[in-house]
Amino acid sequence: MNYLNLNDEKILPVVTELNVLLAEYHVYYQKLRNFHWNVLGKNFFDLHNTFEKMYNETKTKIDEIAERIVTLKYHPVSNFSSYLEVSKIKESSPLLTDKEMVTTLIKDHKIILEQLGKVIDRANKANDEGTADLIGAYIRDLEKNTWMLSAWSKDTKEVLDTSFVG
Repeated sequence: MNYLNLNDEKILPVVTELNVLLAEYHVYYQKLRNFHWNVLGKNFFDLHNTFEKMYNETKTKIDEIAERIVTLKYHPVSNFSSYLEVSKIKESSPLLTDKEMVTTLIKDHKIILEQLGKVIDRANKANDEGTADLIGAYIRDLEKNTWMLSAWSKDTKEVLDTSFVG
């Protein structure tokens, strides 16, 4: 019985991309834990707390993605070895500086945003509004976190685009 009223053939590409996204988020999650535990220096308190907030948000997303895959009647990938094989995000050394950690996360956000776009594309082609809605919220959250990390890493003398200032 197809209780979702979705075409099974069109859903398979959605599930495939969701499993890649699940892998990306798992490796990213562990990287956030790594950075949370190993950040040092003057920015310790800010980044320690920020990384913790980010990995807690990521943990929720991991569960939601896996549950969406199950909702679509498939099994989510669930082995870390598979995540490492599939993910474009790679593990990081615990010996990075605070600025290197932030730069690394911003690069990872680009990878995740690209994968989120692939999921949205497949979901739209399959008329899978549930997945598209879920992923749309993730894009917004990740863009905001990227902006915040980017702002943290800038020199205070840098300014935003002033073309709209009256």
